[in-house]
Amino acid sequence: MAAYDEMRSRCPVARGASGAWTLFSHADVTAAALDHQTFANAVSRHLQVPNGLDGSMHTAFRALVDRYFTRERMTALEPSVQGVAAGVMRQVEIPGPVDAVELGARFAVRAQSAWLGWPADLEDDLLRWMADNHAATRSRDRARTAEVAQRFDSIIRSLTDARRGAGDDAPDDVTTELVRDHVDGRELTDEEIVSILRNWTGGDLGSMALCAGVVLTYLADHPDLQARLRSEVSDREFNAILDEILRIDDPFVANRRITTEPVTVGGRAFAAGDRVFLNWVSANRDPQMFAEPEAFDPDGNAPYNLVWGIGKHVCPGRPLATLELRALTRAVLDATAAIEPDPGRPRDRELPPVGGFATAPLRLR
Repeated sequence: MAAYDEMRSRCPVARGASGAWTLFSHADVTAAALDHQTFANAVSRHLQVPNGLDGSMHTAFRALVDRYFTRERMTALEPSVQGVAAGVMRQVEIPGPVDAVELGARFAVRAQSAWLGWPADLEDDLLRWMADNHAATRSRDRARTAEVAQRFDSIIRSLTDARRGAGDDAPDDVTTELVRDHVDGRELTDEEIVSILRNWTGGDLGSMALCAGVVLTYLADHPDLQARLRSEVSDREFNAILDEILRIDDPFVANRRITTEPVTVGGRAFAAGDRVFLNWVSANRDPQMFAEPEAFDPDGNAPYNLVWGIGKHVCPGRPLATLELRALTRAVLDATAAIEPDPGRPRDRELPPVGGFATAPLRLR
């Protein structure tokens, strides 16, 4: 975070050795994220539904995806997610040590599997995949990243193929529903279904682990806030607190864009086809928008918080991610008298392009 803070103050629009630009200020990141014509999302040679789509195609797929995250669906799902969180905590030794990132990873796999109707015996495979995916992402080795992605696609295809072959005997779950869904009056292609499920799971599993590490560590370091959450707090207030913790220490570092025409940002001239990174971590700590970036102010900072993005490409899975993170945090609080730092074990930060913690050791009392 400190490196991004320094770059924002020293060079808010910077060009790296690869030729890609990075925007660090809140104003520039917001403006680019909202300029869907100039800063396109079609940045990958691989299909990314809906994140990597633009224009009418994005609109159609976003409408499809949003149907799976309605308030009604999340309300119906909540007891299941709460049960998963409570079950995970029953397996944690209290009092004792815990790695908040590992805890978040195991919870994420079980919660996502419960939502999608995936078998429990996939848990170990998915946990191994998460670890390998993080390592591949940190390595920036394209061949390694492609191999890990292909492995995950194979898991997804085995689940979707089984549902197609089962006909009327297919399980009544979200994965079956997606396999049978339509967009613009036609059936989804295999590639589109795999891409959507990859987005829902491949990204969200790692994200939940990182969020859990950040949130539980912050609560361990701020016992007054921890005590506040142990009292009667509404879901709305709880969600606002979670979002503010993630603003202060945003685990989602950046998203990519590509320019469709020449444009000038911060006095720097971009050519058409230039690659651009929107640095959410830096933008969420910009003193031009947040006078005291480290100050905890959920209500005051909420209108400017970019943790989940902004504009029509804002994270579609935010309702589910918030539900899951709230359920896990409440389950940890319910199972303990205190969450404390572990002085005997150091915390390790993740390395770019990933944020948050690689390990977040805590002690549960």
